[in-house]
Parts: sequence; C-alpha cells; structure tokens
Amino acid sequence: MGNRFQVKDRFADGAQYIDGQLRSGTSGQSHTVVDPATGDEVLTYELASTTDVDEAVAAAKRAFPGWSGATPGERSDALHRLAAVLAEQAEDFAYAESLQCGKPIKLSTEFDVPGTIDNTAFFAGAARHLQGQAAAEYSGDHTSYVRREAIGVVGSIAPWNYPLQMAAWKILPAIAAGNTIVLKPAELTPLTSLMFAQAAKDAGLPDGVINIVTGAGREAGEHLVGHPDVVMTSFTGSTAVGKRVAEIATATVKRLHLELGGKAPFLVFDDADLEAAAHGAVAASLINTGQDCTAATRAYVQRPLHDAFVARVAELMESVRLGDPFAPTTDLGPLVSHAQRDRVAGFVERARAYATVVTGGEIPAGDLADGAYYRPTLIAGAAQDSEVVQSEIFGPVLVVLPFDGDDEGIALANDTPYGLAASAWSRDLYRANRATREIKAGCVWVNDHIPIISEMPHGGYKASGFGKDMSAYSFEEYTQVKHVMYDNTAVAEKDWHRTIFGDRP
Repeated sequence: MGNRFQVKDRFADGAQYIDGQLRSGTSGQSHTVVDPATGDEVLTYELASTTDVDEAVAAAKRAFPGWSGATPGERSDALHRLAAVLAEQAEDFAYAESLQCGKPIKLSTEFDVPGTIDNTAFFAGAARHLQGQAAAEYSGDHTSYVRREAIGVVGSIAPWNYPLQMAAWKILPAIAAGNTIVLKPAELTPLTSLMFAQAAKDAGLPDGVINIVTGAGREAGEHLVGHPDVVMTSFTGSTAVGKRVAEIATATVKRLHLELGGKAPFLVFDDADLEAAAHGAVAASLINTGQDCTAATRAYVQRPLHDAFVARVAELMESVRLGDPFAPTTDLGPLVSHAQRDRVAGFVERARAYATVVTGGEIPAGDLADGAYYRPTLIAGAAQDSEVVQSEIFGPVLVVLPFDGDDEGIALANDTPYGLAASAWSRDLYRANRATREIKAGCVWVNDHIPIISEMPHGGYKASGFGKDMSAYSFEEYTQVKHVMYDNTAVAEKDWHRTIFGDRP
C-alpha cells in the first residue's frame, strides 16, 4: 500500500457527487469519518440537505433519456471501461475501504475490491442480454412480444458494512438496465461510493447517470425515498429501518427492493467433517468482524459432535490475530465504530446471565484500546428464545446450540424472523439436499458458508426482505416489462367486437 492518496485532499470539494462534480452539502451540519482502528479523524464534511437531494434527482432525470436511449452495446462498453478503471485504482479503493471501515487490508484487497471489479465486468456483459419472451401468435390473430425497458431514476440507500460492494450492487444493475441513480451511502463510510462515481466519470459515463448524496437518513434518505421523481427504491440495512423505507416508498407507489437483516444458521449434522465445520464456522462468523448479514451467527450442532465442535471453534478463535488493519498479518480489525462495539458488548454482557461465554467477550486493552476492537466470542448454553439467538448482533459473536434429530435441527434453523442465508454441513447427499429444500433462506450453502458470485442472486426470505441483488435476476428489480401486441388480420370489424356492440351475422 505504497501510494496512499490523501483523503482530505481528494474530497476537498465536498462529499456530494452531483451531475459529475464533487461539491459540499448544504444542510449546515457536518459529519466526521473516523478511523475505527485509532479513533482519528479521516474527513469532516458537510451533510446533504433535501435541496441537494432534489438537485441530484434532477441531474439523474436529465441524464435518463440519453442513457436509457443508448444501445445495450454502448452501455456494456462503458461498464467494461469502468471495470478497467477500478482495476487501475484498486490499491486506492482498498486503502480507503480499510481506512473508513477498519477492515483488514487482506479482506479489502482479496474480497471487497476484486469482488466489485468482477461484479462490474459481469454487468458489462449482462447489459447486452436484457431479453424478453420471444415473439409468437398466442391469440392466433396477434403477434405478441415482451420488451424490457428502463424504469427511470432509482433512489438507493446502502449500508456501512460493505460500502464499496453495496454501492456497486445498487448502481450496476440499475445503470446496466438503462436507469440513472442517486445513491445515499452511510454517513460513516462514504469514501468508496464517491470514488466509484468518480471512476465512472473517468470511464466516460455521462454526468448525471450516477449521483451520490451523503446525508442523514431522516433528512436526505427519507427525502430521496419519497421524492416524486424517484420511481424505485433499493435499500440494504436493518429490518427496522427497512420497514420505515417501505412505508415511505409505498405511499408514493414506488417499486421497492429490500435486503434486510439476517441471523444465519450454521447446521452441523453428526456425519459432518468436524475440522471443516469448525474452520468454516470461525471464518463465516468473523468475516468483516461479524458485520455481515449473511455471517454465521447460530451454529446448531448435532449432539454427538457438539462438545468437540465448541472446543475446536474456541481454540481456533483464540488464534485469530487482532491488530492494525493495514498490517498484512491482521486477521480481525475493529468494528466500524465505538458505538457498534459497545452495542455488541452489551449483547454479550447480558448473555452472561443465561449462557456461558466460552471464549472472548472482551474489549482488548494495550495498543488496541483506542480502537473499536472486540475479541472473537463464542457463546454456548443459550436458549433458543434468548436474545443472542434471536436478535441480529452484527459483531464477532457465534452462538452454539445442540440438537438431536434432523427434524429438530431444521426446525431450529428456521426459528427466527430472518431468512437471508444458511449453511448445512454433512457428508450425506440426501441429508444435505433436504436441508437446502426446507431451510427458508435466500441462499443455502452446503459444506461452506459465505462465498458469493456475481452470476448468482443474493436476497432473502421473510423479514430479510425481498428482491435480488447481483446476477441477471436483479434486472427483475430494475426493468419494466411491457407487453406489445400487433393485430395480424387487418380486419376492421373483428368478431370479438360483437361482445360489446352489434349482433353476430
């Protein structure tokens, strides 16, 4: 990470990106991006006002006719150029992502940034495949076909846990389909969303196609969702906030896409490879310091393996290295903020009254004391209806519970309001297949947990929301399907007219 750009210089003109230009917000309120590893200031900027949101939406609306009128090949070429620009700037993106989030640099460089570049390349290809149903004479007298059309200005809200990837997940399918977009990133982590929009300009995308407004949720976010010129809202965040977004969006009859909370089960049957399951559980529960809506949070382990699983996971968690996010040997960085760390610690402290903290459950001292660090934590002995089992903690905490029969294990896996992701661990094909059928979640992994790919959809069941990010399925969210029907008879007086007026001959 040799050539780190200076954040304050990069964003000296402000943290709003409207109609192709960085500018300052006009709310009269400022916000400070803080390095969660040290507590140091990274950037103080002016938040967006409702006026800024209006101007961003107006810019997107002006850009829409030209961008939606471009050929699929032209949009594809632009996104291929964007993927190339992102690759050229990969080091800066990784640095900024780790700086604002506290992610270990190896996660930013090996997961967040290359995943975003791959997603961009995927949608560059997918832009050429916005297909409808083939033409046919379904009525006998008419030819019908289906058009997919861009819907207009999209207003999206992205969370703070994966700022770069979530910006890409919102922006790419929208613009590949011919829409324009106004994105509101989280106030805590706006840097890489702004950089993504600047990279798009470097790649030659027209001004106004991508706009970024960085403001408070209750002011800028709610105004964006309720804006009359915004025809669709895509939101990723908590279920509680998602309900509020839905209230505002449905009041103006907007299309709505919600990717909300998760409480992913990690179901280990008694024939599973114990070592693979233990390693998988540690990686899947600690990725991004547990701040991942698909992270493994509830490990249900069939009783013959339960005690050995708890012992092995505790041993592996204790080997995890906390430290400076920019050190290549660091495994686990801080949480995104001290407030988030304290929230996670609160869950664990309350759990001590009814469960056992096997390992972790501590805020580290010494060199890490100034950062928002929390040790990897394993909890056993909690009841199924307890807070740590039912509520989304969003930190490096894994809860382990035993089960007996397969019916019970699958029932427990389904026993939360959420349904975003899950995994099943077994050497038995039929057992694993049953779990993939019966677990109510948008993604079920077998003998792994976490990997995602651009070609496959991401989205949940139940209180985890609806609609899909990534893959060609995301175009269902971002396109309008239109049926076009041509008469083939050239007959003025059609037979069906007689059902409305006149008599049959």
